[in-house]
Parts: sequence; C-alpha cells; structure tokens
Amino acid sequence: MRRSDARSFNTDAPQNAFAGLAAVRMRSNGRDIVAAFVGKAFIVSLCFDVLIIGSGLAGQSAALRLAKTLKVALISKRALEDSASSWAQGGIAAVLDSQDSIDAHIRDTITAGAFLNNIETTRFVIENGRRAIDWLIEQGVPFTRDEAGYHLTREGGHSARRVIHVADATGFAVQDTLTRKVRQHPNITVLERHIAIDLITAEKLGIATNRCYGSYALDRDSGEVVTVGAAHTIIATGGAGKVYLYTTNPDTSTGDGIAMAWRAGCRVANMEFIQFHPTCLYHPQAKSFLISEAVRGEGGILRLPDGTRFMPAHDSRAELAPRDVVARAIDFEMKKRGLDCVYLDISHKPAEFLGEHFPNILARCLELGIDITREPIPVVPAAHYTCGGIVTDLRARTDIPGLYAAGEASCTGLHGANRLASNSLLECLVFAESAVTDILAQDPIELPQLPQWDASRVTDPDEEIVISHNWDELRRFMWDYVGIVRTTKRLQRAQHRIRLLIREIEEFYSHFRVSHDLIELRNLVVTADLIVRCALQRKESRGLHFSRDFPEMLPKARNTILRRRSYRRTR
Repeated sequence: MRRSDARSFNTDAPQNAFAGLAAVRMRSNGRDIVAAFVGKAFIVSLCFDVLIIGSGLAGQSAALRLAKTLKVALISKRALEDSASSWAQGGIAAVLDSQDSIDAHIRDTITAGAFLNNIETTRFVIENGRRAIDWLIEQGVPFTRDEAGYHLTREGGHSARRVIHVADATGFAVQDTLTRKVRQHPNITVLERHIAIDLITAEKLGIATNRCYGSYALDRDSGEVVTVGAAHTIIATGGAGKVYLYTTNPDTSTGDGIAMAWRAGCRVANMEFIQFHPTCLYHPQAKSFLISEAVRGEGGILRLPDGTRFMPAHDSRAELAPRDVVARAIDFEMKKRGLDCVYLDISHKPAEFLGEHFPNILARCLELGIDITREPIPVVPAAHYTCGGIVTDLRARTDIPGLYAAGEASCTGLHGANRLASNSLLECLVFAESAVTDILAQDPIELPQLPQWDASRVTDPDEEIVISHNWDELRRFMWDYVGIVRTTKRLQRAQHRIRLLIREIEEFYSHFRVSHDLIELRNLVVTADLIVRCALQRKESRGLHFSRDFPEMLPKARNTILRRRSYRRTR
C-alpha cells in the first residue's frame, strides 16, 4: 500500500520530542480532524461518520438523508454539478399513472434485461419508485406538468407512459435542486476537485476482521494526498463510459469506484453488458451530446441518408425497441452501407411541440446549424451505461463491511443484460436510501489510527506522454474490439493489449507521484480488463453482449461474477 504525507505541518522540534504523544481529535469547520506528530511532521486526517465518493444523484441524495443526524464528507472529482446524473435527459421511470402497474413495469424491465434480472431486486426497486419520486418533489424538483398533473412520457422498451421528467433536462434539474441543498447543509463537507485513489481497509492495515475505513484522495489543486477516515463509505462514482473512444458520458466516468472496490476485494459482476445509446449527435463540435430516448418515444423515426425508414426490418417494435436492439440495427446499417451516421427524424411534429418537450436538444442542434423542426438529426451509437459493477445486496452492501455502492458503479441485479430506459436514476434513489437505512441502523465504531500516504520512494514523472498515449490506445482498441458486436478473436486481442498496459501503468504508478490523469488511467485499464474477462466468459449472445461466435441465447440466464482471487495481481 502506498502512503504519503497528507496534510503535514513542519516543526523544528527535535525528532523524538513528541514520542509517545497519542493522536488527538479536534473539530474544525464542522468536521473531525485526527492529528498526531510523526517524526517532525504534524499529520492530519479528516474523519467523518460517512464518506461518500461521488457527487451524482446517488451520492447527493444519500448525503442529504444522512446529514440529518451524521457528519458526511462528499468527494467530487470536479464541481458538484459535474456528474453523469446531471447529463440525463429523458427522466425517471416509475408507476405514477392509474393505467399503469407495478407488474407491467417489472415485465418491461425483465424483457429489456434479457431475463437476467434479479426478480427480487427488480420488484424492490419498482415498488419503491413512487416514494422516490415523492422525495424529489419534496426537495423541490420542478417536474413538467400538464392538464392531468405531471406529464409522463414513454421511452423505448416501456409499454406505458411512466417517465416523469423536467422537459429534456431532467438530470440537470434534479442535480441543481439537490446541489443547492448539499452546499448549504452544515453537516456535509464537500471536497470538490478531489479524486479518490484507493480504499482504506482493515486487510491493508493488517487488522484481522476486514472493514472499510475510508479512502485516500488527491487534492487536485494542492497536489496533496488527504486521508479521509469514515465508519461507513458509499461508492457512488458512476460508470466507465470513458473506457470507450465514443461515449455520451462526462469525462469523470472512468470506472473509479469499480476499480477501487475490485482492488479492495469486492466481487464484480456482468461487466460485459455495456449499453451503447443508439442516438448520440453526430457532429465534430458536439462532444458527447445525447439525443434523448424520449425523441423516439414521442414519434421520432430513424432513417437512412436517402430517407428510408429501417427499424421495422430489424424489430417489430421499430424505434421503440430496447436500446440494444436499436443500437445493433444502426451499427448494422452503418457497416453494411459504409455510413458515417444515420438520421433521427422528428420534423413531422409541430415546432411548438418540439420547443416545449425538447428545448435543450432544439437549442443545441440550432447552435450547430441543425433545425430539428425542418430536418433530421445525424446520430451514431455511443457507449452510454455500465450495467455491471460492484456486487451489492438489497441494502447496497458490498462484500466488505462498512462499504456500500449505489448507482451505476453497482450491480444490483435490476438491469440484467440491458438497462431499460430511465431506470437508472430510479436505481440511484432507491439504493441510496437503502444504504442510508442500513447505516443508520448500525452501532457507532471507533476508527483505528489510519496510516498516511507515503510518497517517500517516488519522484515526479520525467515525462507524461506515457499516460496520454496509453489513455488513447486503450479507448481506441476497446471501441474496435469490445464494441457493439464482438468476436472471441477481437476480445483476445484486446485482452493481450490490456495485460501489457496494466504492467506498464503499474510500473509508472509505482515509481512516480500520483496525478489525476494517472489515477483515472489506472482505473480505466482495470475496468477494461474486467469488461473483457466477463465478455470472454459468456458463451452466448444476450442483451448488450452480442458475439458472432455465439449468436444464440442460452436457455438459462447466468450472471458473470469475478472474484479477486482469480485476478492476476501486478503488485
């Protein structure tokens, strides 16, 4: 375990003047600080009741619920507002209409998930959907209304209108509402521009009974590594879309929580199921801009460049088929015809309708010279959602006591082999609440003295071209070899390259000081390895995993579960 001096204040006192001085606990700005002299350095660790790594919907909703009675630290890689949750356009799926039913939502979820879903988890999440929405309404989220109450839209894979939304910027509206509350709460300490490096566990400390005690985190502004201790830790870091060259995800989606939990000893499951969103705007100036599922839900038609509609030839549900079906259909047509993109046409709808329901998509496209009221939108598939992740139970608990996971970083069993549209934010809310309920039921524990991060045997890197080169190479061959359609040979090629990169990156990590880019690259290559290993183990095509070598779906659905003992560790 690497350790370094976190926040230290030098003193001219003799080296042994403070020998035997016990660590002391202080209060500063509403947070506990454990301090002790080590040699000539005054070492400081931040201590809280709960540490939450990640500032999306799962992280912020958990923080607000916990902060009623506990001291909470919330780590955000950038600003609080920068998360995948804030990019979500469509909305949140929940049974809110009398014409809809819990069983129908469950059935749609399982059908989209290719019957790999955990039935108990699926029912648990969907039955708690209305309460989750009610909580957001209580927080002040301004969901779009109509004459019947709240407007509900329909998206691909849903048999009814059940997606509550805020126009076409639901994630932003939800995050904006919660962020203002988080910033004002006296019991929440926000550590912005901090990136978690690794979890602190009893196993690493040499304590017999394993438990998570917090995390080391790099302060991107000062370059210091801070020790953040906590009785309970929630991973809410989101997915790993940036492992691919083209993605709808923000730059923060680098698989950090999944990689950290894996290194700490947690099981990881179903990483082969990477959802590619069918409709990402195709334009050289439109980085990662998503065209919402709701555009197809409200009548959008997918067309070839000559105007021909093609989805009915691929699936009877046409544009309303689940995302994996639509993404493969687009991929097929593009490769067959040598196309750079296809087109999503909603121009037959009145301009007033489009302005009311899709104001942000309309405005962004207009900025790029595309008038969606008169012409179709050029679109391509892009990596969008990580359906697998850290294995958790219904209380969001991982394999390590004191460590929880919620949101896209987790694998709860809800999504199966393919996530149903707008179930992701619902999962964030329900499992964040589950984690909170379990934490509040626990008896308090005393934290052991946590060792500081030691950078005494590393130096500043002489050049960082290795990081940028490896980052680019990894994302390109993952796109080429581990994309929408896979073969065993392609996966093996990717695995060979990943093994070389792991050795190279770990050698760099062992000899040079950590940086933000290095931490993300280290996590990305671990996540890529987990994706490929899961994909090689699945000898069928199911949901988001389509293999030309195994095109049929097996009669029995089985999860792909990886355990650390089978992982070839490099350090």
